[in-house]
Amino acid sequence: MFYEQRMTVPDSPAALRAEYEDDLATIVDQHGPAAVAADTDLEQDVLEALAAGDSPDLTLEEAAEIQSLAEGEPDPETIVTMALEHLLLGMSTAVLDVEALESYIDLDLEAKEIQQKIEGRAPMSFAEFVHVQYVIADGAP
Repeated sequence: MFYEQRMTVPDSPAALRAEYEDDLATIVDQHGPAAVAADTDLEQDVLEALAAGDSPDLTLEEAAEIQSLAEGEPDPETIVTMALEHLLLGMSTAVLDVEALESYIDLDLEAKEIQQKIEGRAPMSFAEFVHVQYVIADGAP
């Protein structure tokens, strides 16, 4: 589950994203794209693309909406909160600040933007979340 604390990651952010998208696609397959669309703010065609193995643009909140449909999972807001808290905890463990993240992350984001996203003050795409999580976990001792 993407919102859990990561201490290890695969070889690339793309591989990490694929791992998470496989998990989300499994949930969509189990419930069906139409049912997931009815229970979330996502369009059915986006869910069908995810189930087909594509990488649609999702926000962190949308990924949390899908994840929350799995049995035993918390609500989407709790998932987002936990995901962001684990990023902050990981930064502390890896002794990384937002300036270091900016230099390591393969996205066009400034340190201030990264900080706002991690603190939940600015929207975060799922791709951004995965990249930030990857850099943090990859830098963890």
